Amino acid sequence: MGRKVNPISFRLGGIKDWESRWYADRGYTKQLHQDLQLRSAVRQRLHNAAVSRVTIARSGDEITVNVFTAKPGIVIGKGGATVDALRRELEQMAGRRINLNIEEIRQPETEAQLIAESIAEQINRRVSYKRAMKQAVQRAMRSGARGVRVRVSGRLGGGEMARTAVEKDGRVPLQTLRADIDFGLVHVHTTYGRIGCKVWIYKGDVLPEGQIDLRPVPVVQAAPDRPRRSSRGRS
Repeated sequence: MGRKVNPISFRLGGIKDWESRWYADRGYTKQLHQDLQLRSAVRQRLHNAAVSRVTIARSGDEITVNVFTAKPGIVIGKGGATVDALRRELEQMAGRRINLNIEEIRQPETEAQLIAESIAEQINRRVSYKRAMKQAVQRAMRSGARGVRVRVSGRLGGGEMARTAVEKDGRVPLQTLRADIDFGLVHVHTTYGRIGCKVWIYKGDVLPEGQIDLRPVPVVQAAPDRPRRSSRGRS
């Protein structure tokens, strides 16, 4: 059995923060399930808006929901109609006043969850999984990522036996606590079974205040081409 730990939860309290920020002496279970329902409702309503994550904070009788998306125009809608309808739906579900904030993601190419969803969508459209993985890794590295690793498992290409394919570039130090690792996981439901897609992105080290990371970004050079052998036989 593997001992795999989510790299985000591994760094909670250090360089990562919780997605739910509140404290409760009583009614903890009720509020926890309410958070799960709110997140599920947001993702279902904004399934085509490239939502990376949803954070929830509670203070008194108010709930603050922050939606991080790469397409804020779709979330807001024409004249703010979409976001107002979403806020009313969440308030009816929670029974409290909700402050809904929309945060734009400047570089969606370096968001692990969005990359995993993009690969999953392409696999669902029967695009070659190798091509989808390779293009996602190349786009992330061009956008400034220090390292990318993509892992896809299941009945790839509709094969009879399940297998695993990995595409990576750069370095991804999972055991370094100061390393800023973003992680995304998506399950693709295809006609021939469920396929899991995991993405790790290394964005650099988070150092204490006053310290600057002066190490250069590693450049991966391609191996030189080997001389081709002649196909003629010996005389």
